[in-house]
Amino acid sequence: MRHGRILLEHRGAVAVMTLNDPATLNAFGAKLREDMTEALDAVEAGAARCLVITGAGRGFCSGANLNDPDRKPRDRAAEARGEAKTDLAAWYNPTFLRLRALRIPIVAAINGIAAGAGMSLALSADLRVAARSAGFLQAFARIGLVPDCGASFILPRLIGLSRAMELSLLAERLPADKALEWGLINRVVEDEALMPGALDMAQRLAEGPASLGLIRRLYWDGLEAGYEAQLAREDRVQTEAAATADYTEGVAAFREKRAARFSGH
Repeated sequence: MRHGRILLEHRGAVAVMTLNDPATLNAFGAKLREDMTEALDAVEAGAARCLVITGAGRGFCSGANLNDPDRKPRDRAAEARGEAKTDLAAWYNPTFLRLRALRIPIVAAINGIAAGAGMSLALSADLRVAARSAGFLQAFARIGLVPDCGASFILPRLIGLSRAMELSLLAERLPADKALEWGLINRVVEDEALMPGALDMAQRLAEGPASLGLIRRLYWDGLEAGYEAQLAREDRVQTEAAATADYTEGVAAFREKRAARFSGH
């Protein structure tokens, strides 16, 4: 990426996107945001079958970079009047919608603190593996703001309203072990085992059928749907899955009592 604030590498069919500004704990500065847009362009256009998101150094992502020297001055009065786009409207919201619409599974390898929008980035993944030293922080109340980047939508659905309120109103750090107990993440591993574990999980997903992308779409869309509407959505997406070559291969492998060889198509 042009600024080097995002590293994108491919390990077979797994794309690994590393936030690379360790001096700020990988905060969302202007250059990192530009690089992330470029990286997502490449992932969407490429042949990867799973995306891993992680951070360089001691942090996963500390949220917005409030001390960013590249940050353009903001006219908050104009924003309040609706005459100018906020940072959320201009970049964060479109980017998080892109992550939600991605056609491949996302694994977050959370190597340190995930705070503010950085915690939302972790929540945007389908599976979350955290190092034991990692932590989660809804820091907004500390500076007089409110949760954003989808946190107010996803958190109560993951951990319940009371715990979401606790995290957001008290703005206390949630350690990885407690996050696992609450259902915020899927696994906790020792720090040195984080990337091997996340990559092993991602490789399993990358070897899976094209329907994995459809599964993630069903579950994300289902968060907003009523039961009857979700039944109808399942019908539509099942028809789409049944038209893939991977479905044909999966049925053939089942009948022949062998392991399926999925192509992702």
